[in-house]
Amino acid sequence: MRPGTGRFLVLVCVFVCAACGLVYELELVALASYLIGDSVTQASVVLSVMVFAMGVGSLAAKRLRWHAAAGFAAVEAALALVGGCSAMALYAVFAWTGGWGGLWATGPRCLLVAFSLAIGLLIGAEVPLLMELIQRIRRQDAGGAVADLFAADYVGALVGGLAFPFLLLPLLGQLTGTLLTGTVNVVAGGALVLGLFRRDLSRRTRWTLLVANVTVLGVLGSAAALVSDFERAARHAVYGSDVRLAVQTDVQEIVLTGGTHGRPLDLFLDGRLRVGGRDERRYHEALVHPAMTGPHARVLILGGGDGMAAREVLRHTGVDRVDVVELDAGLVRLARHDPALAALNGHAYDDPHVHVFTADAFHWLREAPRRGCSGYDVVIADLPDPGITASTKLYSEEFYGLARRALAPGGRLVVHAGPVQARPHAFWTVAATMRAAGLAPTPYRVLGQDAGFTPGPDRSAGESRAPHDWGFLLAAAGPRGPPLHLPADGPRLRTLTRGALRRDALRTPAAGVPPSTLVHPRY
Repeated sequence: MRPGTGRFLVLVCVFVCAACGLVYELELVALASYLIGDSVTQASVVLSVMVFAMGVGSLAAKRLRWHAAAGFAAVEAALALVGGCSAMALYAVFAWTGGWGGLWATGPRCLLVAFSLAIGLLIGAEVPLLMELIQRIRRQDAGGAVADLFAADYVGALVGGLAFPFLLLPLLGQLTGTLLTGTVNVVAGGALVLGLFRRDLSRRTRWTLLVANVTVLGVLGSAAALVSDFERAARHAVYGSDVRLAVQTDVQEIVLTGGTHGRPLDLFLDGRLRVGGRDERRYHEALVHPAMTGPHARVLILGGGDGMAAREVLRHTGVDRVDVVELDAGLVRLARHDPALAALNGHAYDDPHVHVFTADAFHWLREAPRRGCSGYDVVIADLPDPGITASTKLYSEEFYGLARRALAPGGRLVVHAGPVQARPHAFWTVAATMRAAGLAPTPYRVLGQDAGFTPGPDRSAGESRAPHDWGFLLAAAGPRGPPLHLPADGPRLRTLTRGALRRDALRTPAAGVPPSTLVHPRY
């Protein structure tokens, strides 16, 4: 083979291995963010540990330079096995070690760090070994060789980084996509060494590497064949045996359990219990009805794609228009057409007064004046908990400034601010942020009754599966918060009474709590 052709094949292998390595990194970040939450922390932990390990791996690979071909093939086989199986292993530990709490608080986090460390060590060992291999084909100055290797490496990282969110994740999912990446990884490494550098290997080494690569392919192929059964079993371990529907939309994973044969329906979004059929009315009645005291002809619901908040709004007379701004069109589609979910929300989306906008709530509010969408008597923020990184901007001073602009004179904004007992700092941070935006909040809370229903959408507060509270803030523009009571002429509520709106533990907020902004989130 001509030296130029050999160098080209080595650089192609560098390109492929770099793409696979970045997919492993992104997969760990995505899975950790989904299972643990707080994507900023998980990304920081995974990437920092991995980059550190890459440096250690590069130093360790110096000992393998005299056996560069065999060492590189062994590294790629190990990387394909560890990286390809990492997603399945992490999800298995999450599913079968206590679900929302328990061992997941310590053991699986250590497993995440261990995978980051192992993958980083193996990725770091690649470049020194590839440098040795490319120099064996044709000697050149070290600077030129490094430039060639890193050019192929960075381009491969670009392709892998784009392939993960736009190709692997939507088409194959995390588990199958990672297993396929491992397969590509082991084939590329094995083919390069056993094809191009076979003369550098003894007969025994060639057979050992061949068996090792075939074994890794067999493990990855078997895992891929069993992925569907594994996902089904793991889903039952997480959600119980009553899983009726599980879909992955462009935004999140939606799981419905129950809803048939008299069993209450539970709706999970990305693993967090969003609607608990046994106790959801208590939450949604507390969220909606105190805000409906006074004018309520025009109502804006931010989030609430399940339709429960819209159901409660439509129980009031005098409602002319309800605008629902929901990011996930798939959730709205399920809320319209799934028989159990549509029955639970009272077929709210069939009402001609309800209009749905598929958009991010923050950006929709920015564009609302241009669209003529303003002057709302009531704005209901039925959003994910402020402790979830993806929703932090929806609990910022800038967001509440936009929401205030959308209110009519005398209008009211109500926000679910998380459990007060479990996360008082987050609750009072929301209150301080609303005050910074020119809104005067009135805090209140409602105690949960069902031990099986985590309070609202916050998974972290539901680790014990014990009854908690829901904390809310009812606000209006001006120096004083609106009065807290239920409409005298409103609908008859099923679970909520005026006495249930508790303020006894909310009279003394944490002193000196700063507001949260886009550039300085406080949650």
